[in-house]
Parts: sequence; structure tokens; C-alpha cells
Amino acid sequence: MPIRLENVGIAVRDIDATIAFFTDLGLEVVGRDTISGDWADTAVGLDGNHAKIAVLKTPDGQGQLELFEYLHPEAIETQPTLPNEIGMHRVAFSVDDIDAALETAARHGCYPLRGVATYGDVYKLTYLRGPSGILVMLAEDLKKD
Repeated sequence: MPIRLENVGIAVRDIDATIAFFTDLGLEVVGRDTISGDWADTAVGLDGNHAKIAVLKTPDGQGQLELFEYLHPEAIETQPTLPNEIGMHRVAFSVDDIDAALETAARHGCYPLRGVATYGDVYKLTYLRGPSGILVMLAEDLKKD
């Protein structure tokens, strides 16, 4: 049976701020909607499920994020995930210029957790906290043509 990754879903505090962050990094909004109803309750497993959603795609069309801002039930604040915690914890992007990407992130108040590292002569990479505490990894391929 063929399988492919459809998207990565992320619940956020402020969907507009999160869209602004990711579109400034280069993702494109594919669609936005507000969902609710029996079908949404059944699919997600929450009674009274009501949320604003947005789907964003990478410029190459290979990756998508689906963002959710819950209107009901009320979103539950949690501590931001740490890099060594078990479970889903980050979304990673390849960028052409990590310094330019970090300047963009800084305009949204998002900075590296510690700094930018170089992995051999292969990648420059960093983790940063995006909107709603999302861990975002940015990596620049040093071997690109």
C-alpha cells in the first residue's frame, strides 16, 4: 500500500501570527477555513470541536503544515516541548540562507535556543522557538551547488 505524508498538524494560540511567521519564512497559504460540526467532532475526537484552520505548503510543494486555533473546546496551554522529550516536538526546514531566515524569524521575536551550529562541512543548523512555542529547526546545506 503506498503511503505519503499529508501534513504536520500544529495547534497554535494565534493563527494569524503563526501564518505570518511561516509565510515570511517562505511557506504559502493553500487554504483557510473554520471547521465545526458532527464530522469534525468524529474525525478529531472532541465534542463541540470548532477551530480556525490554515494549510501552508513549502515552495517545492513537498511539505505542508496544518495549523489549528481552537475556538471550542478551549485550547489547553502546555509547557513548550524540549528537544529531548519523547513525542512530536519540531518541524524542520531547509533554507538557502540561514542568516536571512534568522533575520526573518527575529522580526517575529523568534531566536535560536542557543546559537547556530555547523555539522561537519555539511549543514549549518539551529533550533528556535516559533509562535506558540513551536520548535522549528532551520538548516542550510553547505554542499549545495
